[in-house]
Formats: sequence, C-alpha cells, structure tokens
Amino acid sequence: MSRLRALLNRLVPTGGTAERVVKSAIWAMGQNAFGRILQLAMLVVLARLIGPTQIGLVGVALLALSGIQKFTNVGLDAALVQDEEANVDEHLNTVWVLEIARGALISAVLLLAAPLIAQVLGDGNVQSTTTLIQVIALSPLLLGFKNPGMVYFQKNLDFHKQFVYRVSGDVVQVVVAIAWALVSPTAMALVAGYVAADLLRLVLSYLLHEFRPNLSFSRDSAGQLINYGKWITGSSILYFLYSEGDDAFVGAFIGAAPLAFYQYAYRFSNAPATELTSVISSVMFPAFSKLQDDAEQMRSTFKKTLRVNAFISAPVAFGIAVVAPDFVIVALGEQWTDMIVPMQILALYGFLRALGQTFGPIWKAMGRPDLLAKLGFLRVVLMAVTLYPVAVTLGYGITGAAAVVTVIYVFPMMPIDIYLITKMLDVPPLETIREIAFPTSASAVMAAVVWYVDSLIELPAIAELVIGILVGAVTYFAVVAVLERQFRWGIGRNVKKIVASARR
Repeated sequence: MSRLRALLNRLVPTGGTAERVVKSAIWAMGQNAFGRILQLAMLVVLARLIGPTQIGLVGVALLALSGIQKFTNVGLDAALVQDEEANVDEHLNTVWVLEIARGALISAVLLLAAPLIAQVLGDGNVQSTTTLIQVIALSPLLLGFKNPGMVYFQKNLDFHKQFVYRVSGDVVQVVVAIAWALVSPTAMALVAGYVAADLLRLVLSYLLHEFRPNLSFSRDSAGQLINYGKWITGSSILYFLYSEGDDAFVGAFIGAAPLAFYQYAYRFSNAPATELTSVISSVMFPAFSKLQDDAEQMRSTFKKTLRVNAFISAPVAFGIAVVAPDFVIVALGEQWTDMIVPMQILALYGFLRALGQTFGPIWKAMGRPDLLAKLGFLRVVLMAVTLYPVAVTLGYGITGAAAVVTVIYVFPMMPIDIYLITKMLDVPPLETIREIAFPTSASAVMAAVVWYVDSLIELPAIAELVIGILVGAVTYFAVVAVLERQFRWGIGRNVKKIVASARR
C-alpha cells in the first residue's frame, strides 16, 4: 500500500511544463482508458441483456441531448484555458451563471421537443423514446450547476483531480445501468446510469475544488469569453453535424436497430484509438497555449505529439479492423453481426480522427479556432451531398454511411489539415507525412500477418481473437524496431523520455 501511495505521489503533476505535461498525460490516459473500458464493458453486457432495438432508442435520446449541447456550446472553458493569465477567478461567477442558464435551456428544449424528436427518430416507438428523452433532460440541468473552478484542473494540468471526477462518474454509471438492466432489461437502464453519473459529478465538483461561485454576473467578462468562444460554438455545431449527423441520418432514414449497429460499430472501432490520443491532445492544448510565443518549441512539441499519436493509434485501428469479425461474435453475439463491415471501415476513420486531434489544439492555442469551424463546415457539406445517395438510393445502408464519412476524411480533409498545420508552424509537409507513414506501414504489415495467420487456423472465435491480438502485438513492435534502427524514426527516444518523466 505504501508503494502504491508513493507511486501516486510521484505521478502528481509538478515541476516544469514538460514534466507536468507528461504526468498529466499519464493521469488523463488512465482516466480515458479506465473509463472507456468500463463504458465498453457496460455496452457489451447491455447488448446481450437489452438488444439492438432498445439500445437504438437510447441512441436517439443521447443524440438529441448531444445535438442541443453542441448547438449551445459557447466555449467558456476553452476561453479560460487559452487565457494566459494564471488566475481567472474574476470570470468564474459569470461562467457559472451562463452555464446554469445553458443547462436550463437545454433541459427545457428536450422536454418540449421530445415528442417531435421521437416521432422523427423513434422508429415507431414514440412513447418510449419520448420518456427516455425527457428523463435524460435532467442531466444538463444538473451539470449546469457544477463548480466552474473545475477549469483549473485542465488549465493547471492537474489531471489527477480530473481523473477522480470523471472515473467516479463512470463507475456509478456502469453500476446503476447494469443493476437496472438485470431487474428491468429496458432502455431506461442506460438513461438511469447516465443521469446518476452526472448527479455524482455535480457533488464531486464542489468536493474537489475550493472555489465557491455566487450569482454575480459581469457583462464585460461574458463578452470577452463569448467573443473567443464564438468560433468554438460554430465548430461545436459543425462537429455534431459531421460526427453525429450520420447517426441522425441512420436513425431517421434506416431505423433504430440499424442505429444501434452503427453506433456500436463506431464506438468499438473508434474508442481505443481516439480515446488514447485525445488524452494527449487534451493535455497538449493548455501546454500549447503556454508555448504560443515560442515558435520553435511549438514546432518541436507538435512533431513529437503527432509521432506518439500515430504510434499509438495506427496499430489499434488496423488491429480492430482485422479482428472485428471474431470480436463481435465473442463480445456481442450473433445478433450483432450486421455491424462487422461498418466497424472495419470506421476503424480507418478512427485512425484519421486520432491524427486530426493533434491539429485542433494547435489551432486553438494559436488563436485560430475559426479553422475548426471552417473545416467542419466543408465536411458537413460533403456529407450532406453524399450520404443519402450512397446509403439509401444505392441501398448500401449503414455500410455506405460508414464508407462516406471515412472517404471524406481520407480526401479532401486530411490533406487540407496537413497543409494548414505545416503552413502555420512552418514545418515541411514531408516531415509531417513521415511521422504518419512509419506507424501506418508497420500497422499495415501487422494487419496482413494477422489476417494470414487467421486464414490458416480453424478455432473457436475467442481463441482466434486472442491469437490475433498476440500475433499483431509482436509483429507491430518487431516492425517498429526495424524502422527505428534503419530510419532513425525517433519514437524510441520519445517513449524513453515519457517513461523517465513518469518516474521522477
């Protein structure tokens, strides 16, 4: 026990910016990994207890909540993190008032619009879907009252406190949802877990930070914060349209059960790669903000971040694609096999998203959040033009929807991202492509070897899944070692520095 306490004390973010970034990344990665494992485990259990149609109805309720949240996101926390002033207490009461108003607005809209949303997306289950949406409307109302001092956890890289806040809610969500489903296997189990988690997080926000807000409001503070956040609002709306617009499309035009297949395919294909790399990106935004006046250090940090992101996300995405058939049968059961091909396609999309998460923090830190909105708008237009013809007119369904969002990211979005980031940081494009090419090549070799081994053996699905994962891991690290030795890639030095910083 004493050793564990000593280890945790060493991991508390202290020291200079570089050391704090590394230690914060470890906490954030632990938070995301543990939280995501809990979430995916819950989804596996509920997939068997509840079934695709009921889970599809929950997907509709969460889609409605997410949409209204994105449309009302004014980027207050991002504005405070980006502020070079270490102390932002003068803004926090104003932020609290604005968040309470926003939470009340979201809840009211959900309560009033629930019947209409259920009529459009509920696939005939209007009453059940209406009830689910109205219950989940409690969540934004609760979170509107959370302690605004929580922003210091990200601003000061105190991610060990953020870990407690997020993971505690995740644990409660899983426990409540599974317990409810065992007693009453309906869609309400997921919604009850979601609301219970946010209730706990409201309480924890005041236990974890000493700031105590009051109902005072500064028009100047509000104007200053919203002026920065207006592009965050735009990009948030567009993010919903291009990241969840395909979900809404599937729910409206294909059905609730296909929506469950599509959302599960998305979560299981994207979560491992994007959650791991979003940790790095969430830590790097405040770090980049502190470096915004040091161009050379910004360039160096960007390349190292992209290198680590690609090193982690490429093998995970390629691995998911190749083991998807065995995974779905083992984890979810035969009734979920319709999600296999979309899951394989969306694994590539997850890899591209993971890479893209390196670019966004740079643009925000350098005062160009407008790029997120402008690029998001382009993606939305391309999706709007192509989704219906491919998925409905040509009859490709959720497989077609998955292909559309992935192909759009391959071209033109990723080339545009690379062009803009290299121009902004004055980094040669080939250097950026090089950081992506090495892990992509190693992962492609890994996937080919796993596929070949799988074609040679005839075993139960769970045995093939375990063998595939082991063969993939060994192959990937072997190819990485060759690339590191032959081309001086640099990932070895990065990993050693991360480990060394964590041990301090």
